[in-house]
Amino acid sequence: CDVRFLLSESGSGKGAAMVTAVAYRLLSQRKQIDEVLALFKLTRENLIEVRNKMRTELEYGLKKETHPAATVKMLPTFVCSTPDGTEKGKYLALDLGGTNFRVLLVKIRSGRNKSVRIYNKIFAIPLEIMQGTGEELFDHIVQCIADFLEYMGIKGARLPLGFTFSFPCRQTSIDK
Repeated sequence: CDVRFLLSESGSGKGAAMVTAVAYRLLSQRKQIDEVLALFKLTRENLIEVRNKMRTELEYGLKKETHPAATVKMLPTFVCSTPDGTEKGKYLALDLGGTNFRVLLVKIRSGRNKSVRIYNKIFAIPLEIMQGTGEELFDHIVQCIADFLEYMGIKGARLPLGFTFSFPCRQTSIDK
């Protein structure tokens, strides 16, 4: 970086002194930032140790015997296979997060003209519903789904559905 300083019209040289002071301050700040970041730098051995401990805790969370005392609660999904590329049709996907609920229509075409099209709409979850009963929450979810299906022109359609629910729940089988 080529920097040249010219004297100000008054000839005082204050501009160069100011730039130098700013440069020293930035250098000092950079050193402080580097010192803080150094505390978070992990060696390869540290990363391997973290990975191993994480795996152990995940396994404890999955085992029936250790699940109640596990630090990481894991629940089985009962999903036995993954997509193989032959899927086709229309599917609904639901995503319930903290303050929003998203409904998606996923259209999958297989064969020579494979494609995936996704349409979605985000619905707010009012505070009174978030703090209300489970019945009120699920009534709201049903209304959002009905509004989305009507908006997409497929009201009354029966579609396979996937539901992402970001809160603890117990699932006893793939459909319950």
